[in-house]
Amino acid sequence: MDQVLQEYRDRIASATASKRALRIRGNGTKDWYGQALAGEVLDTTGYSGIVSYDPTELVITARAGTTLREIGAALSEKKQMLAFEPPRFDGLATIGGIVASGLSGPRRQAVGSVRDFVLGSVLMDGKGEMLHFGGQVMKNVAGYDVSRLLAGSLGTLGLILEVSVKVLPRPFAQHTLQFAMSEADALRQLNLWGGQPLPVSASCWHDGMLTVRLSGAQAAVDAAIARMGGSAPSDADKFWDSLREQSHAFFADAPHGLWRVSVPTVAAPLQLPGEQMIEWGGAQRWLKTDADAESIRAAAAAAGGHATLYKGGDKSVGVFHPLAPAVARIHRNLKNAFDPSGIFNPGRLYPEF
Repeated sequence: MDQVLQEYRDRIASATASKRALRIRGNGTKDWYGQALAGEVLDTTGYSGIVSYDPTELVITARAGTTLREIGAALSEKKQMLAFEPPRFDGLATIGGIVASGLSGPRRQAVGSVRDFVLGSVLMDGKGEMLHFGGQVMKNVAGYDVSRLLAGSLGTLGLILEVSVKVLPRPFAQHTLQFAMSEADALRQLNLWGGQPLPVSASCWHDGMLTVRLSGAQAAVDAAIARMGGSAPSDADKFWDSLREQSHAFFADAPHGLWRVSVPTVAAPLQLPGEQMIEWGGAQRWLKTDADAESIRAAAAAAGGHATLYKGGDKSVGVFHPLAPAVARIHRNLKNAFDPSGIFNPGRLYPEF
């Protein structure tokens, strides 16, 4: 692996000298995410493999190019999992790409996001230097937490080489319930359940049907079933997998783009045209609409949230919600500190850096 690292250093030095952009890329499963792609590809797949895995400490450390297929196989042997359920995209998504994109799946509402599970990282900066942040246990994560700062940075701060991630045991029992109800009733019910000691690990409302997953100890799941009622679908595992992998029919056709609107769970139904799917207890609202970006973002802001043009559509409107001037200045300063020459994924997160 030393040879691969030296190749990375040489590429970075050459790009800096010639002022050429580098596009950090694993298997390309998320090439569609973010602003327009730019620069020569810097392939991370050659730097792969699990560095260490301690099931008793619930921590796995892997190089950036390691696929979720390989990581998932190792965790399955010990009945453990990446609890935030990142999309695997046929198992080809890499752990570096998952951290860089910051994407989480259905269980995010119960356990947290990618950022909450990153314990440590190794980053190669714009000078070709290897920087180590965090550690492999929670108590090492102190001070300015750069490791978690990398989550969602889309490779704009540097080349992620290695990450240490907290894992969790798989739940002993799991059961799915369905309820026919309107959007407003679903949001009201999800917030009511959210304030009760129920083992809800995922939720989804779409097309008049609220689907809820329960996970945990068998006794807790059985008690929740008796308390909540509802009916059990026959294809529950397939349904949740389709949400995690974004292969559900809802994601298939969005001629004007697919929007992801993040709002507080208690936010009222968004008064926007089009088709919606609601996850994370009401906090994540997928939207397919022909409404303009200004209207969508105004509605999101009025509800206390923000809107991302997740996939497709006209990216000239800006994929990510515009930053407040003070926040934009912080982003720009961080970019300058880690990548002073501006060679890593320029414009992928925001056009200005």
